[in-house]
Amino acid sequence: MPDETPLDRFKRALTGTARAVAREPEVEVAWSADTPSATGTNMRVPLPGRTLPADQAREARGFADSFSLKLRHHNALLHAANAPAEPLARACYDAVEQVRYEALGANNFAGVRENLTAATQLRTRSDPITRAKNVSDVPLQSALSLILREKLTGQAIPDLAAPGVALLRASIEERAGDDFAGLADALQNQRAFQQRAIDLLRHLDLIDPSEAKEPDDNTGEDDEDSEEEEDSSGDDDAADDRSQQGVEMAGEPAAGEEEGEEESDASAEEDLSEGTAGDEGEERMLPVRPRTNWTDLPADFQYKAYTTRFDETVDAAELCDFAELDRLRAYLDSQLTGLQGVVTRLANRLQRRLMAQQNRNWDFDQEEGMLDAARLARVIVSPGQSLSYKVERDVEFKDTVVTLLIDNSGSMRGRPISIAAISADVLARTLERVGVKTEILGFTTRAWKGGQAREAWLADGKPPHPGRLNDLRHIIYKQADQPWRRARRNLGLMMREGLLKENIDGEALLWAHGRLLARPEDRRILMVISDGAPVDDSTLSVNSAGYLETHLRKVIEWIEGKSPVQLVAIGIGHDVTRYYKRAVTIMDAEQLGGTMVEQLAGLFEEG
Repeated sequence: MPDETPLDRFKRALTGTARAVAREPEVEVAWSADTPSATGTNMRVPLPGRTLPADQAREARGFADSFSLKLRHHNALLHAANAPAEPLARACYDAVEQVRYEALGANNFAGVRENLTAATQLRTRSDPITRAKNVSDVPLQSALSLILREKLTGQAIPDLAAPGVALLRASIEERAGDDFAGLADALQNQRAFQQRAIDLLRHLDLIDPSEAKEPDDNTGEDDEDSEEEEDSSGDDDAADDRSQQGVEMAGEPAAGEEEGEEESDASAEEDLSEGTAGDEGEERMLPVRPRTNWTDLPADFQYKAYTTRFDETVDAAELCDFAELDRLRAYLDSQLTGLQGVVTRLANRLQRRLMAQQNRNWDFDQEEGMLDAARLARVIVSPGQSLSYKVERDVEFKDTVVTLLIDNSGSMRGRPISIAAISADVLARTLERVGVKTEILGFTTRAWKGGQAREAWLADGKPPHPGRLNDLRHIIYKQADQPWRRARRNLGLMMREGLLKENIDGEALLWAHGRLLARPEDRRILMVISDGAPVDDSTLSVNSAGYLETHLRKVIEWIEGKSPVQLVAIGIGHDVTRYYKRAVTIMDAEQLGGTMVEQLAGLFEEG
């Protein structure tokens, strides 16, 4: 294909490799600047730089290999049937199983082994184990998985995690006894491996022996699958040969590329890959973000941006011409014709509830006014009584403004961002009918993995602890005083290829909150729609692992504790209740419209 870029060729080769390793012809691979994830046969792997640096290419291959090995060697029903209920035990159980299917690939194929090593190192960099100072700081599941990986594959513990693992190694190995050897013997059979894993969890006191259930033997065809795997080692070798050939088609990138030169604003036009709006492969996407332990947050934590020179706050209409906005809006409408009717009905229900709060009430037993027909009966019974009148009075309904702040990160691409756009559109129209002003805002970054801010940092000699290291892009889709009909087409911009990049939630929240505080309305409501924690690779690679998320928590705490603004959040596929006091998490983007309506209605009814 003459118009293919090196990134396109690499992605095509990676997809072919994943299909060969997984033995699944329906596998599709897409890029992600967020935490890599897989749903069914759809994989989202880290986006390499446009010059395909060797280390980033191996990381992408590593995650693709891991997801492919899971499709090939992992029985989800069997795994779920025997999973322990206690959260820490379940986390260890999941981690041990991941080590199993990755070890099957690492032990058989040298290329897969190198790729998985790169992926493990990338995962480790954001793991709390890297900053553990004492035993209580070490995530047990991380230490256990790395020790087991060492036992099953012979691969050393990553340098960043070695001090944390050392804090728990002696305790784990002493209590585990012969369990690691038993796990190695059962590597090819998931059912037998699970039995050994549950024994290990018992010995680590993660499962109460009196309550632990025996592994379920009624989960289908796992034993048969295992036998087929053992009988087909020759096919595995052939698949690996094909997979390695497919990867080599992409070629190795030139060495010596500066890290800061990997991405620029121009790369935004090339990072679209499979992430186009409405991509059917992403309809069921549930983004996954790293969970972090926040019990040891530094009291003197300070947040800063290395430079704000390249940040921008821009009207949606300025990012593309009117003709393209019209096309994008038409595309959005065509994607969600059926959903719009559902959300409209919900919005009409919200309108009726708000109108009911604004209806006039009556003062009874007045000397003058309108005749109270309901009390005429007592005049007939007692003719001496005077007629009763009633007077209408208006119920005070606070002047209100609502801001919808929508996460425009890359992980929202596809169905989630489409539903967020149409839900915001219908709600803005509905609230306008009842006199409630609505502002619709979005937040993302101008570049992947750092833009001009990162280039400035590199030019200054990479000073330590630079703070936020990307260029913010805050987008105004609809201003509060702007009529809905004049802002309607702006929401189509969310469908534009290349718009959705990374997300720095804390600063976006402060921006939207500041705009609300400048409003004259009595009641101010800020609704955040997001699919997870803040992620910006450029910032997190040179600061502490929880830098952006810590700032977000502090911002939320300040708004909820001291601000007159009412804050509510909706998480799509990610638990935002651990950040916000008033929040709800939905696991399917299809629920977004109804959830937005119910949350707003609840806030209005609180008075």
